[in-house]
Amino acid sequence: MVGAYWAFVNREVTAMNRVRITRKAFSEDAQGRTFADVLKDPEQPLNAVFAFFSDPDRQRRMEESEIHHDRSPLSGVVRELEAQPEINIFLAEVHANRSKRLRQCIGVVVRMIMEGRGWKKTGRKGSLGVRAAKSGAPSPAHNTGGLAFWFIRGERYEREDGMPYRAVKERCEELESVKPQEATAVKRSHKKVRKKATKLAKTKKVKTKKVKARNQ
Repeated sequence: MVGAYWAFVNREVTAMNRVRITRKAFSEDAQGRTFADVLKDPEQPLNAVFAFFSDPDRQRRMEESEIHHDRSPLSGVVRELEAQPEINIFLAEVHANRSKRLRQCIGVVVRMIMEGRGWKKTGRKGSLGVRAAKSGAPSPAHNTGGLAFWFIRGERYEREDGMPYRAVKERCEELESVKPQEATAVKRSHKKVRKKATKLAKTKKVKTKKVKARNQ
């Protein structure tokens, strides 16, 4: 019952934070307006892209991808995105520049959503797949391995008010910096113990000599 309640609360909060992407919103974005060629191309599946990313549950998964899996927001939805028939068909066709422009547009959409939900770019990108080697015959750019088939990288983000969990690399660096200090402390402790033991041994030896002297 409690779990169901919090699941309901989570859905309500997600819906409240929803960022709706439309052609108007995209064209008014400083970066989005540089994609006038894509906006004017009737064959580009932009409406499908905007509808897909405007879904509040997908936006929640994009955030969870960064928070719980330390991966780009696109990682959280990329397989479902590539499974959309209209988008998949377009990317499977041989028109390198138009496909590249669509992928770039999707990157802008992701940024608009993440910034709208209180996130900012880190300046880093995460891998989504391993590109197939170019062959002689014309073919669409795709991957041979990884999470995604059409996308190779995804922008990384962090919350404006700070991340709830620390990165493994950060924790590792902190641990490594503490180790030498701990080692020095242990050495000092052992030295004190040895010094004390030596002192006790000498004291015991002196007492033994005095006892023997009295008995003689």
